[in-house]
Amino acid sequence: MEANGSQPVSGGSVAIANTSDLAVQIRHLNYYFGQGELRKQALFDISLDFPCGQIAIITGPSGSGKTTFLSLIGALRTLHEGSLKVMGRELVGMSNSQLVEVRRGIGFIFQAHNLFESLTASQNVEMAVELMGNGSKRERAVTVLKRLGLENRVDYKPNSLSGGQKQRVAIARALVNQPQLILADEPTAALDKQSGRDVVNLMQQLAREQQCTILMVTHDNRILDVADRIINLVDGRLESDTSMNEFVTAHDPKNLDPRMFML
Repeated sequence: MEANGSQPVSGGSVAIANTSDLAVQIRHLNYYFGQGELRKQALFDISLDFPCGQIAIITGPSGSGKTTFLSLIGALRTLHEGSLKVMGRELVGMSNSQLVEVRRGIGFIFQAHNLFESLTASQNVEMAVELMGNGSKRERAVTVLKRLGLENRVDYKPNSLSGGQKQRVAIARALVNQPQLILADEPTAALDKQSGRDVVNLMQQLAREQQCTILMVTHDNRILDVADRIINLVDGRLESDTSMNEFVTAHDPKNLDPRMFML
């Protein structure tokens, strides 16, 4: 399905009538960098719906606005024009303290692991538990680290971990509180094939079991099969919004090459 951003789309041809079923609702979103004569528009009139429990992969050329788009949904930037609701809450007009509260309910995974070097793997994850006041910090941290294959690295500090292991600790930190929304920017970029598969399988399980919505920027064609939906941004505009089923149906499987997603 092609989309120019003027009408909301929800992946596939089925519209979402009940807004309570939406994790994210976006209407006529515009975003700019700079001011005055240096002002440059980065995102143009984007309207999208993301239902609870959906995994959406966002792709597009470098500089197309993917990370900016993700950071706006994560309440890390202030929206300039339009409406943006996350878990039913309108972000436009929120105070800084309210935006912080929204961020606490989101799991963030970035390319840079951003771990505290003085803390062990477990302690880095436990910090996220403490922020949410969920108790049993050590037990929760160790459980999710084990699920990511780090059972033998729980008490290691970052300088004793490989790059891939550090990224898995960062992913554990994002997942430990079982958030209803996960925003991931190239989450498997530093991982080998098996580690990357383990991570996206865990994300897929969260989406199915807890109706967790996952929005993921990636160029990793090894994990595209977990997506319910592929969104393509080009020059800050919504170029296309296609369900995986629609894409496979529209193409001869014998000619289907995952590399075409690597825009």
